[in-house]
Amino acid sequence: MDSVRDRIRTASRLVVKVGSSSLTTAQGMIDVDRVDALVDVLAARRGTGTQIVLVSSGAIAAGLGPLGLSSRPRDLATQQAAASVGQGVLVARYTSSFARYGLRVGQVLLTADDMMRRSHHVNAQRTLGRLLELGIVPVVNENDTVATDEIRFGDNDRLAALVAHLTRADALVLLSDVDALYDGDPRRPGARRLGDVRGPEDLVGVELGKGGAVGTGGMVTKVQAARIATGAGVPVVLTAAAHAAQALAGVDIGTCFHPDGRHPGTRLLWLAHATTGRGRLHLDPGAVEAVVGRRKSLLPAGVTAVEGDFAAGDPVDLCGPLGRVVARGLVNFDAVEIPGLLGRSTRELATSLGPEYERELIHRDDIVILESHH
Repeated sequence: MDSVRDRIRTASRLVVKVGSSSLTTAQGMIDVDRVDALVDVLAARRGTGTQIVLVSSGAIAAGLGPLGLSSRPRDLATQQAAASVGQGVLVARYTSSFARYGLRVGQVLLTADDMMRRSHHVNAQRTLGRLLELGIVPVVNENDTVATDEIRFGDNDRLAALVAHLTRADALVLLSDVDALYDGDPRRPGARRLGDVRGPEDLVGVELGKGGAVGTGGMVTKVQAARIATGAGVPVVLTAAAHAAQALAGVDIGTCFHPDGRHPGTRLLWLAHATTGRGRLHLDPGAVEAVVGRRKSLLPAGVTAVEGDFAAGDPVDLCGPLGRVVARGLVNFDAVEIPGLLGRSTRELATSLGPEYERELIHRDDIVILESHH
């Protein structure tokens, strides 16, 4: 049997993500029948002993109707106001729907910043784990009311992939308004469904569409999410919300993304996909070769310039001579300290500034290579 579908069918812990367009009416109101239909499927699987984490979009969409808005607002403040109203509507609906099966839900709102800051990240992991131990169905969403334009997921696909890794899920199911990934616009004749994606070569020449009027994602974000999850060893199936029951049963529908066998530590996955560089360090060719080619630590001697305002411990992007980001790492010094260190050896710095400067700018264990990420 196909390994991805088999793993989903037998999974003891599943993360299921559903998009806004699969939960709401065209007018932006929560569609009670669609929510109940999804919960029917999840509760049935929960009844077999499988733990379910639901990553649900729909807060902003659910707030449009109550606020009298005819379409998704473009400005962040109104989006956040809609999310504030809509999140309560959304969770109340899930609470009521799951209660039909004697199941309780717990709301978990996360920001990208929660994933970026190590202490928040570990705390989210503990909270989700404890909710599952207690038999609760966590309902996870991005905390749209406080997320900023600069630091936000912007869609729940990437968040779902990180939650799947965070909770050590056996599989991730992405439910959309499209039944699979196609090699072109599925509304056009001749578009071919991709049943399996085993690596980047399977996506060559594939056109990826953007999100619709209510949601923010689209196939681009779903493929990115699948790459994050499979890179962490988590298999993914992508299909329509209407096919949720078949997907969870391991039926041959949708698109399966196969894990690539690598299992990076949480730290490196977090650094690559849940962080945004707070600044940039520009490297000379020798430093790029040392960091990317030989996986060495970054020393001050190889840095030619520094950009941004960051503190020790923050993630920063490492750029090659042409400005292309090649890696990201957790820096050991504040931005204001670094210009005085550039081009000098650690031994020389220790002699002139003190022994605390006889160390790398970024240790190799705190660097993730991003060549394939960009």
